[in-house]
Amino acid sequence: MWSDKHQPGPPLQSGPSPPRAWTERLFHMLPDYAGPYSVGVMEIEVPAREPRVFSRIKRNHKYALRMDTVLFSVYYPCDPPSPDAPSQRRQRPRATWLPRPRAMTSKGYAKFFNIPHLPVTAYIAATTMYTKLPAFRNAKLAGRHAAATPRASGSADSQDTALESGDDQPRFPVILFSHGLGGSRTSYSAVCGELASNGIVVVAVEHRDGSGARSYVNIPPGAKLAASMDSDRTGSNRYYKVDYIFPRGNAQDTSPNNVRGVDTELRNAQIEMRMSEIEEAYHVLGLLNSGQGASVYSSNLRKKGNAGSSSQGLEGVAWSSWEGRLLLRRGVTAMGHSFGGVTTVEIVRESDRFPYIGQGILLDVWGPATPKVGELTHQSLRKPLLAVNSEAFMYWAENFERLGDIASEAKSGGAACWMMTVKGSTHLSQTDFAVLYPRWVSLFMKTLVNPRRAVYLTVNASLEFLNRILPPEFTVRCGWADEGILRTKTLLVNELPREHRPEDKWMASRLRIPHELRLRVASWCRWGRRASIVPTDVKGRRLEGLVTHAPGSEIWMHYGPSQG
Repeated sequence: MWSDKHQPGPPLQSGPSPPRAWTERLFHMLPDYAGPYSVGVMEIEVPAREPRVFSRIKRNHKYALRMDTVLFSVYYPCDPPSPDAPSQRRQRPRATWLPRPRAMTSKGYAKFFNIPHLPVTAYIAATTMYTKLPAFRNAKLAGRHAAATPRASGSADSQDTALESGDDQPRFPVILFSHGLGGSRTSYSAVCGELASNGIVVVAVEHRDGSGARSYVNIPPGAKLAASMDSDRTGSNRYYKVDYIFPRGNAQDTSPNNVRGVDTELRNAQIEMRMSEIEEAYHVLGLLNSGQGASVYSSNLRKKGNAGSSSQGLEGVAWSSWEGRLLLRRGVTAMGHSFGGVTTVEIVRESDRFPYIGQGILLDVWGPATPKVGELTHQSLRKPLLAVNSEAFMYWAENFERLGDIASEAKSGGAACWMMTVKGSTHLSQTDFAVLYPRWVSLFMKTLVNPRRAVYLTVNASLEFLNRILPPEFTVRCGWADEGILRTKTLLVNELPREHRPEDKWMASRLRIPHELRLRVASWCRWGRRASIVPTDVKGRRLEGLVTHAPGSEIWMHYGPSQG
């Protein structure tokens, strides 16, 4: 099942990206995506089919976990607008990276980090207030297959020849993405967008279970609600905000040094709500795939005048382009980071509830919060898994042991499983925060790898995994760069490195860097660099980190299908 029979072709010319505004160039920017497809994005919020409350947990005398609507962003391969078409000469405003309302979202992050909101709000405003996603808002779903046009061709018409003009329209595999604590639907756009640029539709759900920094829930007039509430009001619209929920008396339950352990009552209830939100998002995809895009448009709450919404809403979406274009019957992938990885494990386990999920991808999963078989479900893992970990989490012994148990559970169920670590990475290396603030994550978290290179390694490993696991009709039909990551030799248990293992008080949060000052001076001065070992992006830009490993030696493989 996991043989090398589905091999990609040569790397392709990257798809066109939206032009940059001058305001973006003055602040932090997200890099263009590397895959051969351009990327589209749209935001959807629709009422839940069955609004309900999860658990009896309350805050301020109100139920804390309630599902009234579901909100998500869809990153997808798209046809870039033609500059020659009169209706497309004026570009639609692009989606902002920081969710609206941006100032209030910044305050939500300040509350999450437990620091005064004014410095955080001011700093984010000065750096990412104008950061936009490098994607076309509400663009048409790609109508052609990517063709094997090498990036190195350099021809003037490379953008035109990078897409095949065949009569058959491509059908795209789907990933359902779950964010970690403090995350949102946009905070993993680098990973989600890269996957979309390689021919995958990625649905990034924004969880309203109290695990995000801040999210706004719009309530349509006359809607059935999960519970009675006092709404905030703006004109005739109703909404309420959901901030991060700290466990009572155990605010640091995520810490390896927390003697009280994980707040399982809260976390298990959040997992249950998260899985229900994933089910709602999948239902909406089914509507799009069955030609009911107009009903999604009419029920969408992210539109002009509503809280957290852009004036663009879903205007201009070519709903007919989505009909019959998604591979939803089987082989959908669940993917998540940190607590989202915990969610992914449970989704992959519950085969009866999620029969359409064929495999899971775990990004730096929070092991101690992952329920054992029997705590939430009696089903065990029987579907393929890929786990991509950070070096910082690798040194957390309890977490690493729990991941090993998950891998063994999958193997016992007859499933292929890979578990790997990206050298020099920390917990934020698979998020946009590392890409936007590389100097801060290097200084404070002691990240060694180039953040963009960490994203590429994560995405390329995921694509290699999917091309091995998915049946031929589901495989990504792009010429992504196969780096042979999953063919890396597996380490023995006693071969685990310890060079960057931090002191116990910094466990999981940062790395230890021997001779740090000397390394930083050498990095600034470019001393001792050999250009031949430095990876580059598709535009030839060097992806140097504080410590740069030669391509092919950037990961440790801990577990593979051939092991034992």
